[in-house]
Amino acid sequence: MRVLHDLSKLPAGLRNASLALGNFDGVHRGHQAVLRATMDIAAEAGASAGAMIFEPHPREFFQPHVPLFRLTPLDAKLEIFKALGLDFTVVVRFDAALAQTPAGAFVEEFLVRRLAIAHAVAGFDFQFGKGREGTPDFLKRAGERHGFGVSIVERVAGAEGEYSSSTVRRHLESGDVAAAARMLGYRWFVRGEVIGGDKRGRDLGFPTANIALPKSTRLRYGIYAVRARRSAGHEAKLHDAVASFGVRPTFGGGQPLLEVFVFDFSGDLYGEIIEVQFVGFIRPEAKFNHIDALVERMKEDMREAREQLAVAPERDSPLDKALGFATG
Repeated sequence: MRVLHDLSKLPAGLRNASLALGNFDGVHRGHQAVLRATMDIAAEAGASAGAMIFEPHPREFFQPHVPLFRLTPLDAKLEIFKALGLDFTVVVRFDAALAQTPAGAFVEEFLVRRLAIAHAVAGFDFQFGKGREGTPDFLKRAGERHGFGVSIVERVAGAEGEYSSSTVRRHLESGDVAAAARMLGYRWFVRGEVIGGDKRGRDLGFPTANIALPKSTRLRYGIYAVRARRSAGHEAKLHDAVASFGVRPTFGGGQPLLEVFVFDFSGDLYGEIIEVQFVGFIRPEAKFNHIDALVERMKEDMREAREQLAVAPERDSPLDKALGFATG
């Protein structure tokens, strides 16, 4: 999949494409309906299918003082787009100039002049342009005026309710990673560099790979069954693991940290980038009065994590498999 940051010279093969418009944070099942509609339209026309996204997230631009719990940073979002089968993604910088661009001017500059699209696809609630004047109806009228097709995908819901990024965030805030996965269509995952810690895990017999997640991450503090893998440059093997996310109250607290104990693994991961996929919730973070009690509870956590992970392959989704997060 091609990723375009510079639209000054568009590759010839990407003209007359079908283009999905949106922020797509989480790339949940509702977003996937928009992207699949885009690919279906492109396939019928024998054209390329792509998406246009905005960085930083517009909410981060307009409300920088309000931390946004982003479900999929840019690299993760692009990885999911590729797994879904998009041909290209256009990453547009969201800055003050873009925020002041009227919707009509945005259509003319980006969709018509720079990208020369044949079809635009958006969700029912997509808005763009200065003052959010670019509604789905506005986009339809603009398409008629400029000669490109427009498809609007209505709200998508399942047994879990309407698919939305805010609902996924609420599930993660409560620790219900299984419910979040049902909304997403894949298990939520994070990526980060392994940093040095206080080495208490090693002293206790459970050496961990520690990752500092973004400060805006609102995942519930607790213990999780996870799968982990090393990023580029290493074999893509998945490792079963148990992880703790929280502030370590037994040892006086601190900054939130994701601590991953990888089963049946020995090696130095410091400085490496690892990916961690959340499979199941085990328990909330707790303070223990004695180290022995903590160690015994950690052993129980490991047993429960192994039990949850043993049946995980049966529940791997097609997108989990396309992302390389499936063992079955």
